[in-house]
Amino acid sequence: MTLKSPPLQGLHGAALRALVVEDEPNLADVLVRMLTFDGWQAEKAADGTTAIRLAREFRPDVVVLDVTLPDISGLDVLKRLREENPSVSVLFLTAKDSLEDRIAGITAGGDDYVTKPFSFQEVSARLRGLVRRAGLTRADGMDGLRVGDLTMDEEAREVRRHDTLIDLTATEFELLRLLMRNPRVVLSKAQILDRVWSYDFGGGGHVVELYISYLRRKIDSGRAPMIHTVRGIGYVLKPASNDIAASASDAGPAT
Repeated sequence: MTLKSPPLQGLHGAALRALVVEDEPNLADVLVRMLTFDGWQAEKAADGTTAIRLAREFRPDVVVLDVTLPDISGLDVLKRLREENPSVSVLFLTAKDSLEDRIAGITAGGDDYVTKPFSFQEVSARLRGLVRRAGLTRADGMDGLRVGDLTMDEEAREVRRHDTLIDLTATEFELLRLLMRNPRVVLSKAQILDRVWSYDFGGGGHVVELYISYLRRKIDSGRAPMIHTVRGIGYVLKPASNDIAASASDAGPAT
């Protein structure tokens, strides 16, 4: 028996919006029907130009984006979408399954990557992970997190280092939240993949390394470092060495 996922609800109770950009009509129709059944408000576009226009009108929360489109590259579509809506989450859907293609998609700014053929259960689970990481579903009521001079307001989706506001993507935010909920705990790449991406991404540790580097540029650049590599094991977040007032007790709950 297939278990049906719990209904999706946005922060204000409205259905979340998904835009499917896929040039195979049958596949696009199936995805839209299944997403609608799963609780989404879904629209479709068969090419990049239509996708950009629909994104302005429909304002999707997530985009399922084929990399190979008849008019514009999916990577170029992603760039245009992010210029107009930097917070939109994007799941690449493509027949290209090489490691290089996966890394290229993520490096270009995609939040996740699924290759054809795929199961709808996998697409649904990954999309749910994206909206959860983006803070688009109802908040779980957890308090804010603090590690040293780094603070996170989970409900407001705000991160600050000392008094400086730090702008993070949805995936960067979820990765940092995992680290902050486990201060001074060394997390392996496999643990991070499981908790942040929900599935084995296929790019493995390369994706984790990429996003750790993104976080370091935003969190540690020009400051005493907080994110550390434990060679051969993984990564750990701890108060900066010059933050003598920080302690494990004020660092938030471990999970």
